[in-house]
Amino acid sequence: MGSVKPASSWLKNLAQLAVCGLLLLTIFQRIFWKEGQDAWERDKQTPAWNQLTKMQRLEVSWTHGPREVWKDISRVRPEAFAISLALMGATIFLGIVRWRQVLRVHGLELSLGRATEISLVAHFFNSFLLGAAGGDLMKAYFAARETNHKKAEAVGTVFVDRIIGLFALLVFTIVAMGCNLPLLRADPIFSKLAWAITAMFAGCAVVLFLALRGGVSKGLPQAREWLRRLPKGDFLERLRESFKPFGRDPAFLVKSFTVSLLLCGVCVAQVQSLVWGLGLDISLRHIFAIVPMITCMVVLPLTPSGLGVRENLFVLMLAVPLIGVEPTSALSLSLLCTAGSLFWSLIGGVVYAGLKSKHHLDEIARDNSGAE
Repeated sequence: MGSVKPASSWLKNLAQLAVCGLLLLTIFQRIFWKEGQDAWERDKQTPAWNQLTKMQRLEVSWTHGPREVWKDISRVRPEAFAISLALMGATIFLGIVRWRQVLRVHGLELSLGRATEISLVAHFFNSFLLGAAGGDLMKAYFAARETNHKKAEAVGTVFVDRIIGLFALLVFTIVAMGCNLPLLRADPIFSKLAWAITAMFAGCAVVLFLALRGGVSKGLPQAREWLRRLPKGDFLERLRESFKPFGRDPAFLVKSFTVSLLLCGVCVAQVQSLVWGLGLDISLRHIFAIVPMITCMVVLPLTPSGLGVRENLFVLMLAVPLIGVEPTSALSLSLLCTAGSLFWSLIGGVVYAGLKSKHHLDEIARDNSGAE
């Protein structure tokens, strides 16, 4: 594999960065502008706010806005933030448990310690490097290296792990939305997201069904021949075959789905701990719907790690009259959630720095870079 990324990959990364920057700039500007205006009028500054030039108002906004957001973030209870970090770590641990369940279907044994190392490193790659599949490719290559180079099977386990996790998230979200119908009717943003998530659920269900039965070759025999003619057709054929054992193992599906649903519940608990830490008046029932809905949108590869998407959705969804959270507080909640993820990403970076030579992770990283 080459070490230079193709132009299309760079263009995709630049497009993701541009969308991320635009979304973050939009939500920051909206909140900073309000905070700047409130501070100007509260201090009875002259001239009046509407008499300032646009550049003067921008200067006031970006002077007072960040200060007010930081002040809001700083009021979080330390014990609540510590609990949120622990719960974020629990989601990573549950992901490790699920991946090891997937590996065992193919007889691929990876110790808990080694699986934890590579999962933390994968979390680091997904958070700090462009490209949504960076961490997944790292996991796949690592599993292949540990299991006599069963690359197709290793890649298959990562795909199945992802698709089952996504399907469980969508099921969890559909149930949560069903328990919050008044909230879905409270604002057009909720109804639009509900329709989008329903469409995602239908699409994911079809993909999962086809994956677990080994594709469409039974109904379309010519598809198998077409697959073999593609570049790396033999690898793709092995990959297709690697999915079939999962569909023939109901016990595995039940266990993996159960772990995935538990992971979704822990995600809700993590955000709820921060809601408590910030002293926000949001019912657990609403958090039960809002968190998975936002998570479904963040899964889409629009920006690196969902940055910008997450912040805008938190502010827009929590600001509806039925909930009524101030935009600055909603942004603070979102940034604290992101901080928890970055905390564990930094731990993954430390693990990567300390183990890359010991376990050949440097070579895997170069392969990963070339594969994107």
